[in-house]
Amino acid sequence: MDEKKKAKIIIKTLNKIYPKAPVPLKSKNTFTLLISVLLSAQCTDVNVNNVTKYIYPKYYKPEHFVKLGRKKIEKLIKKIGIFRIKAKSIYLMSKQIIEKHNGKVPKTFEELEKLPGVGHKTASVVMSQGFGYPAFAVDTHIHRLAQRWGLTNGKNVIQTEKDLKRIFPKKPGLSFICK
Repeated sequence: MDEKKKAKIIIKTLNKIYPKAPVPLKSKNTFTLLISVLLSAQCTDVNVNNVTKYIYPKYYKPEHFVKLGRKKIEKLIKKIGIFRIKAKSIYLMSKQIIEKHNGKVPKTFEELEKLPGVGHKTASVVMSQGFGYPAFAVDTHIHRLAQRWGLTNGKNVIQTEKDLKRIFPKKPGLSFICK
């Protein structure tokens, strides 16, 4: 069976099993989604949600996090792994969003990936879930599944993402995000 046929079967099967797959990370807006995805690195979504449920009611704009400063951000996210590095990224990212993007989360991969602490996977999740842009947030899980399904023989997630983008139709709402 060729890749396009496999892709159609996979989409049909996933849509049947998960007709309305919710975004596992809780957020108040696109900015808090960006923070939650950043926090989720090497951490479970459940842990991120448990920590952010006390943060987002009060702090949900870049200005809030700049005003808090790194040390207070660290205290707020202390239960999350590598919290010092993440606090630094959140602080610097918030500052950059204010200074270079008028307080708004940028809407392109290129601009998102220039933010401190934001890599391609994080940008993909925000583009997809925050802005409705079809994207592939390829992590090791998606990479392994794509190989198992015979959709790629890529040696890394970058090659797998290229292969999946070539195979799957580009349409809004089609995103592969896995934790």
